[in-house]
Amino acid sequence: MKHYFVLGMIFLLLLFTRIGQAQERLDLSAQIPIVAWYGIRANEATVERFKELKEAGFTINFSEYSSLEEVEKALDAAHKVGVQLIIACPELRKEPEKTVRKFMEHPAVAGYFLRDEPVVTDFAALGDWAKRIQAVDNRKFCYLNLFPTGGEEHLRFLGVQNYREYITRFNKEVPLPFLSFDHYPVLGDNVLKAEWYENLEDFSDEARKIGKDFWAFALATKHGPYPVPTRASLRLQLYSNLVYGAQGLQYFTYWTPAGDSFYDYQHGPIGLDGKRTEVYDLVKDMNAEIRSIAGIFLGAKVLSVRHTGSVIPRGTTRLTTLPEKVKVLDTHGYGAIISLLENGGKKYLAIVNRSLMDTMELTFYADPSVKRVLKDGSLVSAESYTATLLISPGDILIYLLEK
Repeated sequence: MKHYFVLGMIFLLLLFTRIGQAQERLDLSAQIPIVAWYGIRANEATVERFKELKEAGFTINFSEYSSLEEVEKALDAAHKVGVQLIIACPELRKEPEKTVRKFMEHPAVAGYFLRDEPVVTDFAALGDWAKRIQAVDNRKFCYLNLFPTGGEEHLRFLGVQNYREYITRFNKEVPLPFLSFDHYPVLGDNVLKAEWYENLEDFSDEARKIGKDFWAFALATKHGPYPVPTRASLRLQLYSNLVYGAQGLQYFTYWTPAGDSFYDYQHGPIGLDGKRTEVYDLVKDMNAEIRSIAGIFLGAKVLSVRHTGSVIPRGTTRLTTLPEKVKVLDTHGYGAIISLLENGGKKYLAIVNRSLMDTMELTFYADPSVKRVLKDGSLVSAESYTATLLISPGDILIYLLEK
């Protein structure tokens, strides 16, 4: 009896092994940069802390340090766990060439930080500074983050007539390898700012026109009018960025900053006391989710981005024509982002539920060759699923349309 039992178990093992081997899976090993803003502090720059940051899914740490010694200590600790740093310290501003020569061969250096959110009158000096750094080390990037869009008063403060002018003037005067901007769209009571998608439209379009990648943000720390992040709000920000073509993702912040009476920072992934908050686990889960499918988006060309819903966001375009091989695509509820991308000779269709609160029904019929891409990268025939599927708030559904 034992003999037959063993043979039966071997047969089942071989059967399941063959089934597992037969499962199609995309090679999505390429990893997108994920930046922790206000990352590891100087007095916490240990191997253990950088390991904790890496385990949360971050690949790059950004913190401003007060001396060359603090930078060097952080670089050495980060390197031991495979994390890189965007470095910032007073010496980088005062003596850029000397500082860059000191650190340029360190394997943990990802790039050099210039400043955050400049106005037009800052551009000329920033351009000169970037050129001085790049004359010494053009293998690493210089990094700077731009303001989001805003109303007339905000544009006057920036020194431009419109937001696109702000991007194009910056690109002409400050020669950086990619563009970055922040926009935190989720306000209290799960309200989305009306101008957020218009900002994504403008920024991604201008980046495409000038032939540069762009990086974008998700908010991970409550402050001012912005609430504690939820799984839905993180998903919506990160997946919206990706389907618009973002090639780097950033979180503001990782370590909760010491705030003031207005901002009152709370619930960053690492709290003011240096211990993890509930947001640390949310961010860790999100980064793991993104790592599994990042290869679809990294290096992808965005062919089109459209929106559905009874009302679509300001500055966006309504979906009127379905991609080839898609017969029916109907969203029931608040609406969705529909992004068509091409990467590595494959075409993908990504659908993001634009609601922060409500599950969305998607009715989808397509050619039998179309496959659904699961979040582990495996491929399953779209026909294997019911015609109407539910997408959680802020979540994404991806189809492979064409090899």
